[in-house]
Amino acid sequence: MQQVLIIGGGAAGLMAAVSAAQYGAQVTLLEKMKDVGRKLLITGKGRCNLTNNCDIPELVKNMTGNGSFLYSAFHAFTNQDVVDFLNQAGLPTKVERGGRVFPVSDQAKDVISIFTKELSKLQVNVKTNQTVKKLIIEDGRAVGVITTEAEYRADAIIITTGGASYPGTGSSGDGYRLAQAAGHTIVPLKPSLVPLEVAEEWITELQGLSLKNVTATVLSAGKKAAEEFGEMLFTHYGLSGPIILSLSKKVSELFAAAPDQEVTITINLKPALSTETLDKRLQRDFAKFTRKQLKNSLHELLPAKLIPVVIDLSFIDPDKFVHQITKEERMRLLTILQHLTFTISQTRPVAEAIVTAGGVSTKEIDARTMESKLIPGLFFAGEVIDIDGYTGGFNLQAAFSTGYVAGRSAAGS
Repeated sequence: MQQVLIIGGGAAGLMAAVSAAQYGAQVTLLEKMKDVGRKLLITGKGRCNLTNNCDIPELVKNMTGNGSFLYSAFHAFTNQDVVDFLNQAGLPTKVERGGRVFPVSDQAKDVISIFTKELSKLQVNVKTNQTVKKLIIEDGRAVGVITTEAEYRADAIIITTGGASYPGTGSSGDGYRLAQAAGHTIVPLKPSLVPLEVAEEWITELQGLSLKNVTATVLSAGKKAAEEFGEMLFTHYGLSGPIILSLSKKVSELFAAAPDQEVTITINLKPALSTETLDKRLQRDFAKFTRKQLKNSLHELLPAKLIPVVIDLSFIDPDKFVHQITKEERMRLLTILQHLTFTISQTRPVAEAIVTAGGVSTKEIDARTMESKLIPGLFFAGEVIDIDGYTGGFNLQAAFSTGYVAGRSAAGS
């Protein structure tokens, strides 16, 4: 019977363990924390966005970091396969806006319970509080590991240690160190899906405000670098929310290429309206509230927190009566409504990123099996590989698919 050793009990590791055991291997799963699935607990704000129900080309498209590497894995274990596996194991799922798939219970802990139950049923040996210090490589082949507690031997080893984000969940970059020591190239790490810090101190006035149906545009040297439409959130330090997280990888890349350049992000608060149409809307509101002060006339157009900020940036006296507003002042107001601009000072650190970009080079991994091209018997799955994508269930699908393929391949290697 093939002996398979898995390092890391996150999404990829759990699926790899299930897969390898289903294909007849005797599996041991080593987890450095006291329990498995810690990062799964915080995905989807604790609800666990399992996957996305789009087609495979769309899955690949949304994995912006080396998505083409995942074609084979996505076909081998599809998003429907993920849903079927969980449903058959006793976890009903549902599809929400944007094709996002969640447990019906909205509880990430239920997903971990399902995996724990399956591992028990498949007689997977789960050993927690086990930090792997070193791979054992003999005659050019991976044959075991040395942990803080013991030495383990196996016919195949799968590294599924995750990235370097949320180190409190166990994802502290151990897999990169192990892979590098074995001769693998580590593509430099960058935060992907991470909030952005801005230089403007008045951002604190908007803390907690969430906006829907806005467009955010990243500008570098005055040229558009990336754009997203949807929801965003203001924080005490800057910007977050789905569209900001999606844009953050481009921001990371811009800063990596030229750390001292000015990168800005512009929010169009009313992207559905042309400047002309928005001006007509503004004039209608002004006609309606002609005897009110400006600060009391924009409540039908903007959330309350935004009104004083927009007026201030337009250089208009908030106490000025609407019928006294000049055309020039109205044009300044229009400009801010469609170009609310922030200077990005930096991304939040990798440790706070939902996903880490970079990792073990895909050029050194067989995309059909997830086996190392350098060290026979060594496999990789999940975020430790240089793959990353947008929010919406795509990164977890990549973890499940690569984990499944690595487990199946390791069981028969």
